[in-house]
Amino acid sequence: MKDLSFLKKRTSKQQIWRIVIASAAILLGLCFVTPLFLKGILNIGNMTGMVLCFAALLYAAFMKQINDRILLEMQNRPGRLLINSLAAVCAIIAFVAILITVLMVSAALRVPSGEETLVVLGCKAYGDRPSIMLESRLDAAYAYLKENPGVKCILSGGQGEDETMTEAECMYRWLAAKGISENRLYKEEFSTSTRENVLFSKSVAKENGLNEELTVVTNEYHCYRSYLAAKKQGIKCRCIPAGTPLWLLPTYYLRELYGVLYEWWL
Repeated sequence: MKDLSFLKKRTSKQQIWRIVIASAAILLGLCFVTPLFLKGILNIGNMTGMVLCFAALLYAAFMKQINDRILLEMQNRPGRLLINSLAAVCAIIAFVAILITVLMVSAALRVPSGEETLVVLGCKAYGDRPSIMLESRLDAAYAYLKENPGVKCILSGGQGEDETMTEAECMYRWLAAKGISENRLYKEEFSTSTRENVLFSKSVAKENGLNEELTVVTNEYHCYRSYLAAKKQGIKCRCIPAGTPLWLLPTYYLRELYGVLYEWWL
């Protein structure tokens, strides 16, 4: 009688992989769904994450059929070309994501000198109450300003359609209430993007006789894009990374990958 033990081993391995992939997809899926249910946050970051997790679940559910189909298609030239092309695209996407991640980390590790003008990048504000992400930036800015009493600070952010005041004004009130002297704070209230944040803040620094070398306060994942936007406009810039809550980081990290690609394309 023919020995079929190898088939049993193969089936057992597939079962293990199905459980591992499905479990990982569910856990990661929760990371991307949580911001939506807790704070109504839905952007290209968690949408991408949810799609990828759903695709992984489908693969786990139909692993045998999909693997058998791939093996079958590899037997003919057109199928082999298609599968190899898809594999190459996936490899390129993975390489670019890893490259951007390395650049993000390196940008977040650039240490400011303590002499540049501080620039806090705006983010969503609810009246005079900063959002979670904006408050994390303000916390980092407050700590830096306390440690460096000679540093001036530009608060950069315009007013969105659903905001009742500019993000700069919201930040100004928050820092002033914490005891930061108002003569150290300058408002830039017209920017609507990272590029404008940096460019308009440079103008504010120049108009007020401040150091035109900037230290940008933003979330750690956003440091590289801020640095890149500044560099493209001939502005020297370092970053102070603000922390991001872990339950928000996967969503904003994936969104930032798109943002960096867009900045590269521009």
